[in-house]
Amino acid sequence: MTLSMFLMLLLMVSTFTGLVTEAVKKWMRERGIPYRANALAGYVAAVLAVATNVAYVILAGAMVNARMAVYLIALVFLSWLAAMVGYDKVIQAISQFKAYKEEDTHNDQTS
Repeated sequence: MTLSMFLMLLLMVSTFTGLVTEAVKKWMRERGIPYRANALAGYVAAVLAVATNVAYVILAGAMVNARMAVYLIALVFLSWLAAMVGYDKVIQAISQFKAYKEEDTHNDQTS
């Protein structure tokens, strides 16, 4: 899995998390079931992240290995984080890490 594919899956999960969370909240309200909105969004994000990663493995014919496990853990965590603070904040943080890495690599090459 490439970084661009990972970010695409993160975008998909983040987009669907909001939609699915609202549907589940409506369903729970109709039945009078109490819920905590942030916890519900986190649970939905985690479930969608796992389902999305499983679908990717099946459709792409990818091997389940240590690298894929790291991607899964990162996708679950970042999807949960995006559900809590917003997708744009998570992407901003990833961009800052990527820019720092590229700057560090450039500095190592010029030394």
